Amino acid sequence: MYDANKIKEVFTRYLKEKSLRKTTERYMILEHICQIRGHFDVEMLRQRLEENNFHVSRASVYNTIELLMDAGVVVRYQFTSHLVQYELKALASTHHHAICSYCGAVKEIKNDRITKDITSQRITKFTYEYHSLYIYGMCSKCKFRLMIQKKKQK
Repeated sequence: MYDANKIKEVFTRYLKEKSLRKTTERYMILEHICQIRGHFDVEMLRQRLEENNFHVSRASVYNTIELLMDAGVVVRYQFTSHLVQYELKALASTHHHAICSYCGAVKEIKNDRITKDITSQRITKFTYEYHSLYIYGMCSKCKFRLMIQKKKQK
């Protein structure tokens, strides 16, 4: 999977290189992110922090996530114009995303063949780090609702 201590070391090195403070808030946010096994949004993260009696402002969460992205620890997904989620970079390269264009539901897809095909591509004057693949369509729930609506209209 991934080593949370190594992730913390990467972040600590980043903060030191940028001459930024190593605050309890930043490390607590990182610790909670490392406990999430998948996508998360800012509100979900804040709720988990609150549940653990760690009170931090929304601004601190956003600012720390920005730092974690800059450090290469977290990646940001803009699934739709209204849906932004984040994930540990260590988990991001293991799957792709199927996104419902109707309800915004996101499903992770694990397909080694797609991953191999993408990672084996060579791009001139470009060094590959990781990739993200979004596939848009209609989920089964929305398709079922649409089918029911059509039957009612007849």
